[in-house]
Amino acid sequence: MHAYFVTCTGCDKDENGRITAVHCTYDPETKQGTGFEGRKVKGTIHWVKADTAVKVTARLYNNIVDEEKGVYDENGNVNLNPDSLITMENCYIEPSIRDAEAYESFQFVRNGFFCVDSKDSRPGAPVFNRVVSLKSSFKLPAQS
Repeated sequence: MHAYFVTCTGCDKDENGRITAVHCTYDPETKQGTGFEGRKVKGTIHWVKADTAVKVTARLYNNIVDEEKGVYDENGNVNLNPDSLITMENCYIEPSIRDAEAYESFQFVRNGFFCVDSKDSRPGAPVFNRVVSLKSSFKLPAQS
């Protein structure tokens, strides 16, 4: 974040096929997202150092009503969204927020705003609930 456009040019693998090194180039004109015209990043990766990262649970709350189907079905029942709660285990966070307390809030870059759950968190093992998602710029391709 606030760095350069980086392009992967290859990688090295060990005898088991695991990646041991990533080879990249960077564009010095793109420092901190400025100094370039007409290009857009295809994807963004945010790194958390694996050997110091902390595993946590994150809950992604979505609309409880499946708005694509409409609020009600043909019998007058509410169309519930089966994905209104997605629980993600083994998420990795920076160690600096390991001891976050109930209701403390953070922005998880590219994901949304999360707060520490007051009932299910334990000291050193917070559970994060997404309270605001980020607006997506994704648009479905036009149907032909």
